[in-house]
Amino acid sequence: MSNHNPSIQEIKTIKDAENAIKKIQCDPDSIPIMTPKMIHRVIQFEQILLQDAIIIKQDMLSIGGEVAVPKHTFQLGDIPATILIIGTVQQHKKLVEKLNRHYPRIQLIARELESILKTIL
Repeated sequence: MSNHNPSIQEIKTIKDAENAIKKIQCDPDSIPIMTPKMIHRVIQFEQILLQDAIIIKQDMLSIGGEVAVPKHTFQLGDIPATILIIGTVQQHKKLVEKLNRHYPRIQLIARELESILKTIL
């Protein structure tokens, strides 16, 4: 039996994260810093060219996230694939910044990722 009453908190939106932080009377200035770190999302993209998948994976790994790609990705075939981008909201936002530094096709993926992140209110 635990003396500390551990429990899992369901944090699905930024608002949920803000409320949880406020509930424990944390410093209000820390809210915008911590909330994007409290929400983890797996975002699926379809029809991604394999060379783009590799770039996305490398960029996400560099900021502590992950990208699941098909086994055959590194063979660089012509068939587009579905990928899973895995990370916190903060990591996804950093990924958007990184992807915007690449060529236009990757920048389009960055814009699509940024757009879906806005739904996590």
